[in-house]
Amino acid sequence: MSTLKNKLLDVFYPSSYAFAHCDIPCGIYDPHTAQLDALTVVRMNQLIKDLGKVEDPESLAKFSRYIEVKETHAESVKNELRIIWADYFKPEHLEKYPELHDLFWKSMKSASKTRQQVSLEAAEELLESVRKISEIFWSSKGSKTKRQPYPSPAGGEIVYPVSD
Repeated sequence: MSTLKNKLLDVFYPSSYAFAHCDIPCGIYDPHTAQLDALTVVRMNQLIKDLGKVEDPESLAKFSRYIEVKETHAESVKNELRIIWADYFKPEHLEKYPELHDLFWKSMKSASKTRQQVSLEAAEELLESVRKISEIFWSSKGSKTKRQPYPSPAGGEIVYPVSD
């Protein structure tokens, strides 16, 4: 009986789901995750390059995993950037940072490119564009930033806010 009741309720009162950071808005935004995702895309491209020719089942399994992780993290970069772009930045930010729209657009295209190709150069371009967005983001909050080497096999730098 309960199942029938639930089905009827679904017919007359269908539920809808919202998928976003939270849409309250909570005011908690941070480009750090996008930077780590972009750095992961760089690392997967490095590992794919180091793998060399894929000739045996073990190297094929590694190759498949690297591709899956690369694509998942490239899509995550896009998602994280969409949240910051749509929910955090306002028209007054565009006045102060006129390059912002183009930077986000190019970053989204770059993330797509890293999904479509195995290219360390494209992955590094993605990481750099995400770092630039991070610098603007923290500047818009009145924070200075620092690029600091990130201690991982991928190398690279991450942008951090610094306090005065």
